[in-house]
Amino acid sequence: MLLSLEMSNFAVSKTHIMRFDEFDFHDDVLDALDAMRFSECTPIQEKAIPPALEGRDLIAVAQTGTGKTAAYILPVIDRLADGSYPSDAINCIVMAPTRELAMQIDRQLEGFAYFLDVSSLAIYGGTDGATFTQQQKGLKMGADIAICTPGRLLAHLEMGYVDLSKVSFFILDEADRMLDMGFYDDIMQVVRRLPQERQTMLFSATMPPKIQQLAKNILRDPVEIKIAVSKPAEKIRQSVAFCSEDAKPSLLRQLLASPEAQRVIVFVASKLKVRQLVREMRGSGFKIGEMHSDLDQDRRDEVMLAFKNGKVNVLIATDIVSRGIDIDDITMVINYDVPHDAEDYVHRIGRTARAEADGAAVTLVSDRDRRRWSDIERFLGKPVERNPLSRERKKKTEGKTEEHKNNTEEHKNNKEQKDGERKTGGMSRNKRNKRPQRPAQAEQDTPATDASLAPAVNPAPAAQASEVAVAPAAPAASAETPAQAPDAVAAPAAEGTATPKKKKRRWYPRRKKSGDKPAQGN
Repeated sequence: MLLSLEMSNFAVSKTHIMRFDEFDFHDDVLDALDAMRFSECTPIQEKAIPPALEGRDLIAVAQTGTGKTAAYILPVIDRLADGSYPSDAINCIVMAPTRELAMQIDRQLEGFAYFLDVSSLAIYGGTDGATFTQQQKGLKMGADIAICTPGRLLAHLEMGYVDLSKVSFFILDEADRMLDMGFYDDIMQVVRRLPQERQTMLFSATMPPKIQQLAKNILRDPVEIKIAVSKPAEKIRQSVAFCSEDAKPSLLRQLLASPEAQRVIVFVASKLKVRQLVREMRGSGFKIGEMHSDLDQDRRDEVMLAFKNGKVNVLIATDIVSRGIDIDDITMVINYDVPHDAEDYVHRIGRTARAEADGAAVTLVSDRDRRRWSDIERFLGKPVERNPLSRERKKKTEGKTEEHKNNTEEHKNNKEQKDGERKTGGMSRNKRNKRPQRPAQAEQDTPATDASLAPAVNPAPAAQASEVAVAPAAPAASAETPAQAPDAVAAPAAEGTATPKKKKRRWYPRRKKSGDKPAQGN
């Protein structure tokens, strides 16, 4: 059962913002925070730290960039500083979905625990054999805090030399993303190796049903903290440019040539599209780097270092860097492809306008992405400003000539008339009356060969017409007389006009079938 944290508890007062020195932290922890210039708490830190210090399980929902790492790391290192935990075992496991986020957490932990005797170890994939051996040795010797990706931790566990029986703290960061990446089974395999008596904290940007199910399976009477998904910072100048898919590369070049595009991240939907766009933009004069999941760890580190020190000023990447990148001076974010949902949009453009700086966010929207963009604008609660480069598509009704409109109306009337005939089972009376009649002279010059044409040749009263219609059939043809159609009625030929000869039917002998057998004699 989830225990919701009331808004009145640990609430942020309008006149008072809680400071870190108001918590009962260890002096060395406060010294590290002061050295890092951390003084005031964010809302998630203010609400999550008190129950975490009490040892309660908790589930916290807050978007990326709100300070979740400090919300769970500070209580853990403060309790580890008491020295009542074994030094030769793993005391805390922090699981993160990507190696970039794991590395970022490890760097922040080094700062928070700078004055403490707390050891940490980062476990992630995409490394060489020497790094794997180093991870293996660290897991055998024990570490206070191990920051791991699920797949690599499970690989070490399956080799049999990792002991998790003394773990006191288990933390899942970006849990919703781990489940989206298919790590649910890996997480549960790790959980089954943990002791029952532990403190578990789950942090997520969203709360879908699968997260609720995971929380029900691994948490015990947790405190639930929800920080609503906030709108993008007001300092971010958002704009949208409507264009065709083919026009996107040209618009991207124009955006990158603008004065505010000093350090830019371009978000693309897939790694294949990243490679294609990088090849297309190589000759444009920009210093471009790429980031996607196909790069090994050394190459990723090289690209991120070049982006931080300015050797690369345009980073074309997938959503792998929408979370877990800690660079404060990004001046522009360009959504080359529209994000899948509003939360991804907030995470992407949240990479800019950090640390009290300003930033710009431009989204390129093609026709097929307009509905998705409408959902994002609905979440934002207002329409986003149109970028000057936007190329609005023309409405289909514009440019129609009066003649085209008339033809359309005539086509509509004809369709309605045909629908009416179909319902009545035939031709309408008005249309039947408008059928052109055959000229009388033409009827007299042509000999009648059918009883149905007799009234047209020699108009007669209705009684005579009925007599002709029910005339008895001709007698059966004899051998000497050719056969005559039973429904044919002989009409007198016009004077001076020869009766047309009837075409004789040719006789063809029956072909033998392959299966026929010759007749047998008696």
